[in-house]
Amino acid sequence: MTLSWVQIFRLGLVQMALGAIVVLTTSTLNRLMVVELELLAVLPGALVALHYGIQMTRPHWGFASDKGGQRTRWIIGGMVALAAGAMLAAIGVMVLESSFAMGMAISVIAYALIGLGVGASGTSLLALLATTTAPDRRAAAATITWLMMIFGIAATAGIVGAQLDPYSPELLIRIVAIVVLIAVGMTCLAVWGIERKLVAIRKPDTASFREGLAEVWQERKARNFTLFVFLSMTAYFMQELILEPYAGLVFAFSPGESTSLSGAQNGGVFIGMLTVGIMATGLKIGALRNWVMAGCMGSAGALALIALLGPLGPGAPLMPAVVALGFFNGMFAVAAIGSMMALAGQGRERREGTRMGLWGAAQAIAAGFGGLVGAGMVDLLRLSLTDAQAFGSVFLFEASLFIAATLMAAKIMDRKMPTATLVPGE
Repeated sequence: MTLSWVQIFRLGLVQMALGAIVVLTTSTLNRLMVVELELLAVLPGALVALHYGIQMTRPHWGFASDKGGQRTRWIIGGMVALAAGAMLAAIGVMVLESSFAMGMAISVIAYALIGLGVGASGTSLLALLATTTAPDRRAAAATITWLMMIFGIAATAGIVGAQLDPYSPELLIRIVAIVVLIAVGMTCLAVWGIERKLVAIRKPDTASFREGLAEVWQERKARNFTLFVFLSMTAYFMQELILEPYAGLVFAFSPGESTSLSGAQNGGVFIGMLTVGIMATGLKIGALRNWVMAGCMGSAGALALIALLGPLGPGAPLMPAVVALGFFNGMFAVAAIGSMMALAGQGRERREGTRMGLWGAAQAIAAGFGGLVGAGMVDLLRLSLTDAQAFGSVFLFEASLFIAATLMAAKIMDRKMPTATLVPGE
């Protein structure tokens, strides 16, 4: 048996809950540390890098779900850990105002929990999708679930941005508590009973984790796609930790305004994903390879525009440029995710979760690396350049990485295959 459309939408609610919590920790709390608390951007950058680094455990979660099943347990348990980490992270921001050492200690524990929660819940969810979705529905399922995640991110950022002004630590704690409680409750209702109805009892798998991962790494398609995910996601995430501080320091945005900017960006991502989902999956227009390349090149152009707006300062049309960046990011992401879902079921059987975990780990490493490098470059460049020049230089460097990702996509993706199958032998 395979997932019905209703069940696919139900699992998409889990992605929505994940996005709603994560956006608070990577955008709102990051901006508060840099602007309101006047900390170096590299400090929240290191915390976010920690949570991504811990997601290197994703292949373990994927292999465990391949081997033992019971993915529902890992999905719910991971969401609970993520919610607890988000609450601790908000408390850490409040404590940082009075004690830097204590606040950072709490934040380190919080972001470690966030990394474990995202890894366990996200990987197990993707493995469940890959193993229970009919092959002809995988690309559409990826589009639906990621659109729902982006909707959760955009809606949460927009609503929280509107409610956070005027800012106070107590208000922040209250808002985060409401978000995480809703997310955990939504997750439990969304996944309840699905796995029990669809997944047959499997015979024991005697392979070790190292053997299972080695089997996947020997697959040329999986290996090539892992390298592409790392490069493209490094470019994708470099702006994550510096865009809101850029808006605050260069364009004089308030905390609520900069959080709303993040919501507008993710709204652009939503529209970009929806556009590709309709055109590529619904209308069968364009190969996913072309959508990936167009999204990467468009993202590079939008980043260049954002950099050029810096010298204009307050009053410059930053919002439309950020929405354009989100739109092209969404085009690229949904095409890449469609390829990922299609490739997860190819190769050796009973390794779908391990493949998803491998690609998730590559994404997590790239996200942490990209975010930390972006924040660190800004801190270094601000020592000798104006804020606008420092941030602009990093955005231009990120644009160059997107161009490199475009070239790699052209090399490893088959232009004749609408599902963006990797070229055999590449």
